[in-house]
Amino acid sequence: MEDTLIYNYSGSSSLVKKGALEELFLAQYSEIQKNTDVPCFFWGNVGQPFIVARCLITLSNIVKSSFNLSPFQMALLKDPIVTAGNERLRFEGFSHCAGVYARVDVLPEGLDGEFLENGTTNVDFNQPMIMALGSIRPNENIMLSVGEKEVGLYKEEQKLVERKVPLPVKWIKGLGTVQVYLSESEKRHCFNKIQTQQLFRGMPKGVVKSDYYLIVRGNKPMFSPVKSADAVCVGGIHRLRLLEPLLPYIDYMQVFAHPHMKSATWQLYMGNIRFSFSLSRESWRGFSGEGAVLDSLITDVSDEWIDALDKYAYANQSFNAAALAMEENISLKKVSDLTGRLAAMGMLGYDLDDNGFFYRRLPFKLSRILGLNPRMKNAERLIEEGKVEVLNSNNERTEARVEGTGVHHTVIIEGDKERCTCEWFSKYQGERGPCKHVLAVKKIIST
Repeated sequence: MEDTLIYNYSGSSSLVKKGALEELFLAQYSEIQKNTDVPCFFWGNVGQPFIVARCLITLSNIVKSSFNLSPFQMALLKDPIVTAGNERLRFEGFSHCAGVYARVDVLPEGLDGEFLENGTTNVDFNQPMIMALGSIRPNENIMLSVGEKEVGLYKEEQKLVERKVPLPVKWIKGLGTVQVYLSESEKRHCFNKIQTQQLFRGMPKGVVKSDYYLIVRGNKPMFSPVKSADAVCVGGIHRLRLLEPLLPYIDYMQVFAHPHMKSATWQLYMGNIRFSFSLSRESWRGFSGEGAVLDSLITDVSDEWIDALDKYAYANQSFNAAALAMEENISLKKVSDLTGRLAAMGMLGYDLDDNGFFYRRLPFKLSRILGLNPRMKNAERLIEEGKVEVLNSNNERTEARVEGTGVHHTVIIEGDKERCTCEWFSKYQGERGPCKHVLAVKKIIST
């Protein structure tokens, strides 16, 4: 059971028809509550119900998909996460292998309702819900409710349906990594509807194991197996086919890329709805194992700081690192570490268009989330057992020796460059975050 977190829903999701009106209720679960007096986060009308329904179905298909697991593992379906705040709704989820991340943003202009509370919950996307979404027609009106619209409806009449759903640990770890990668990504291309559809029609068939590159010749975007200057690397390009059902409805598409090509993000725009789709570097590599947030977990941060930043982000529904550094008179490095830690805890997501973090609190206790980084825990164990010896250290270079199983590893840190003689570093060369030996040394010299 180390791979999952088990939780219960207090009610099942449903779509109820009342005459010409259809009301969509999404069941919630949370270990934490900001305001227990509010039975739901948002309820109201959706401006583009047909498009929202298609986006949620596509998101559900992504959540059901996997690109490196067995059919048995793929059968373990998971539920997306929904955030209500800052006058918008955000639905997000991963493929089961955690190598594909997707988010549906319904912007303020696309909603006509009331935000009763800001919050985050896990959405119960059962099969009847998917069938109901699929039956929505373009001109229908639906009311969307996140949480339980009325306490009496589900509690006073005791219409409670308990359902256990496993939430993969890799999702929680992957959320932190994705937000770090998104915050470092840069916009590379913007394509209109025709260009986007032409691009997807030229996608190679079947499962593609080698890298492909997004290039633009003249005014025409295309995928090429040959690397060229300014090309965007796309690993596991066949995963992009998950977006094909949405292409008839888009206005345009933008492409964002990580500077070191650790991820590529494809953002579709449909009126007041955005669909973000991020791919990990390879189809067999999930975001959860990339270790992008480990460096930010090295420096200890007091619970008081975390609680204060949590309240700050909750009140503002955003997190501006530069503004916080100026207001609190702390270094940008400190704020960067704090941002990474908050993202690792699931408190922050990243909006590419707003170029900033938004508040998203996963419905789990912080102690549960902080215990999900085995490399950091192993690094702390090495320190506790006295297996780390710093041979010499100054502002430019640190050399240390770390005791392993029947062998001693040498760690050298020079500025932003770090090396270790262990197998992990030899295999990944730092591309998937620091090894436990480097983490242990960096934690010691940071104190």
